[in-house]
Amino acid sequence: MLPVRLAFILIANSPIAPAMSHRPTLVFVPGAWHGPETWNKVSAEIEAHEYKCVRVALPSTLSDPAATFADDVRAVRAAIAAETTQGRDVVVVVHSYGGHVGSSAVRGLTRTAQGAASSAGGPSGHVVGIAMMATGFTVTGVSFVDGLGGKPPPEWAADEQAGFAVIVADARALFYHDLPADEGARWVDRLRKQALKPLMEGGEHAYSGWKDVPVWFLATTEDKALPLQAQHVFVQAARDAGADVTLRGVASSHSPMLSRPKETADFILQAVASFTSR
Repeated sequence: MLPVRLAFILIANSPIAPAMSHRPTLVFVPGAWHGPETWNKVSAEIEAHEYKCVRVALPSTLSDPAATFADDVRAVRAAIAAETTQGRDVVVVVHSYGGHVGSSAVRGLTRTAQGAASSAGGPSGHVVGIAMMATGFTVTGVSFVDGLGGKPPPEWAADEQAGFAVIVADARALFYHDLPADEGARWVDRLRKQALKPLMEGGEHAYSGWKDVPVWFLATTEDKALPLQAQHVFVQAARDAGADVTLRGVASSHSPMLSRPKETADFILQAVASFTSR
């Protein structure tokens, strides 16, 4: 009979991983002007259910006007690959502009229809689904602004000399109107400089990853940045293009992860359960 200590060491180092390792990792992608801390409330709720959460900081929000859309995509791909190369599946959670980045970042990292390894090659985990909220559906080869009609919306302007996208609307009303006034003001103070290039250029790196995996979409019914009607149009267009989209809603501003963290976390957990049951 093996000594208890040796038996424990052998079990701990055996190929049988603890239950948590069978759960997918959640990779969170924030929107423009926002840092990864915007996901802290939601990720705390989800981590309580023993999921690993990875919050990505987009290079375009790090005060560098030279940052590109390709840089943002690479940052998210690196976060995904750090998990999939260890054999862990991934669910990508995206918000607003982060949907454009996250959808593009999953290229080649999903499981094929036949269940074989993707073009990433080798034994690995895969992206098994995308949880989207308050965002659009990226079209392959089309930049973020081109997807909006070719020019910035009236809420922000292009400062081409400085190389940043500048919010010209009331940011608290635009993003956080359903938060207490003091908390909304704090989030306004935390808004970051947003490089202009990733919003205006980089269509060659854009990819409709939402066609490759199932999607759950959380519509924000009180959104003043992306009206509910537009969100429904986007979802229907994606479905018409062949996407597998499950639609849910929450009475929230453009930032449900801040104003409705419990409901948002519940939505994500339901999405994960659906993705992993297939």
